[in-house]
Amino acid sequence: MKVIILAGGLGTRLSEETQIKPKPMIEIGGYPILWHIMNHYSKFGYIDFVILLGYKGYVIKEYFVNYFLHNSDFTVDLGNNNVEIINKQNLNWKVTLVDTGINSMTGARVKKVEHLIGKETFMLTYGDGLIDLNINELIKFHKSHEGTVTMTSAQPDGRFGALEISGNKVVSFKEKPKGDGSWINAGYFICNKDLFKYIKSGDDVILEQEPLKLLAKDNQLFTYKHDGFWMPMDTLRDKIKLEKIWKENNAPWK
Repeated sequence: MKVIILAGGLGTRLSEETQIKPKPMIEIGGYPILWHIMNHYSKFGYIDFVILLGYKGYVIKEYFVNYFLHNSDFTVDLGNNNVEIINKQNLNWKVTLVDTGINSMTGARVKKVEHLIGKETFMLTYGDGLIDLNINELIKFHKSHEGTVTMTSAQPDGRFGALEISGNKVVSFKEKPKGDGSWINAGYFICNKDLFKYIKSGDDVILEQEPLKLLAKDNQLFTYKHDGFWMPMDTLRDKIKLEKIWKENNAPWK
């Protein structure tokens, strides 16, 4: 089963770093967040990736073309221009890199690789969210219904502490409670080929708008509720938090 990863957005809220690299190439623990996402899928045996490029896509291309140079020690013989990899990583990933346009929206990017997917069921995610999701359980759930798309949902951590107040007196204080009882799109999908029927042609098609709304209307959109770790890297604050989790060796996705 192929894994499609959306990696073409501008990442404007992380402009401190995205001026020189695309958002999925921002590093956590010395590895691009894109690598962390791919590594999680590979733990479950899913190693056939299609990465949808846009903004500064050449940075991602260069990373994978020179993957062993980025992640290994090596010796360069300047006399004969030979490079010897010393501690080569034994990765068996297959990575297809597709330029889907700088200004394309999420739905448009997915539509542009329909020819690579054919009639297969495939997985789809964004290039900026980390999770400890059991992929096998997600697939099992998708097979249990007849819908076109399964969307993983999660309850995000709260940004602020919550107060229970009686009159002017604080009765209790809870530090950053998880969500407010609502579930949101966590970005880990499984899709049947019929998804492409819901995506019109054109670079302005946003997957999360008309396509998913029509799928829901047609009773073709199901959700797998994930109550474990999930965190998108939307801001510099998020990056710093993820880096801290990694350095403390507490990364649930590791």
